[in-house]
Amino acid sequence: MSQGEKSGAPVADRSSADRSSAEPAGPRPAGPAHAGASSRRAKKAKAREGRSPLFLWLKEVATVVIVAVVLSFLIKTFLFRAFYIPSESMVSTLDVNDRIFVNLLVPEPMALQRGDVVVFKDSQGWLAPAAPKTKGPFTSVQDGLTFVGLLPDNSEQHLVKRVIGLPGDHVVCCDAGGQLTVNGAPLDEKYVNPAEIPQVRDFDVVVPAGKVWVMGDNRNHSADSRAHMDTNGGFVNESDIEGKAAVIAWPLNRISALDNYPDVFRSVPAPEGK
Repeated sequence: MSQGEKSGAPVADRSSADRSSAEPAGPRPAGPAHAGASSRRAKKAKAREGRSPLFLWLKEVATVVIVAVVLSFLIKTFLFRAFYIPSESMVSTLDVNDRIFVNLLVPEPMALQRGDVVVFKDSQGWLAPAAPKTKGPFTSVQDGLTFVGLLPDNSEQHLVKRVIGLPGDHVVCCDAGGQLTVNGAPLDEKYVNPAEIPQVRDFDVVVPAGKVWVMGDNRNHSADSRAHMDTNGGFVNESDIEGKAAVIAWPLNRISALDNYPDVFRSVPAPEGK
């Protein structure tokens, strides 16, 4: 028995010691994967160095524009859409040349309410056919910007009015006091243009299912449901409603949310049978 064995000292693994002494000191050389990644990073860095600051700036601007266009299109398609007001039928709530944002979630999935200002398609021929517009060098660009929602719709084939009667409502003009009534309740119409006293135009209607009765706030200058009772009874199809006008967005000094005056209709009872 050797001296090491007698003393109980551990016996080193000779083969391990030999391998340790044979290996060079310092970090191991990089493997193929690490070298490939380093090479790709180096190529990207070199490519960036070769690009001018102008190119990088233009790339950032293009990215921002593309993101803005995509977001605008999604918002215009599912949430809000811009419209241009060409007439005086809603003065003083809306002025000529106002730009408004319309909430596309009304009437579905959010329900219409009396007093809502709505934009609807002219499917009943209330408007005269639009005259052909002269095409200019930027017409296609304007049409594209309107399509994605960056410009308001100025086709002038939409109308904007206030909802007075919902399906089932009995709307009458006028009672002994000269007030409009809905289901027998007189309305104190605070939204009507205060600059003129509305002319009385008698009517007595019950709104059918799937339709609404609309009137302009500028009563003496609005060709609304009263003026079109020979076409669809003067009613507007709910399916033609694009949405509820929510905000005046332009001009800047008129930016404001639009009110549907719930207090005006608070005392209106439910229609008979509901």
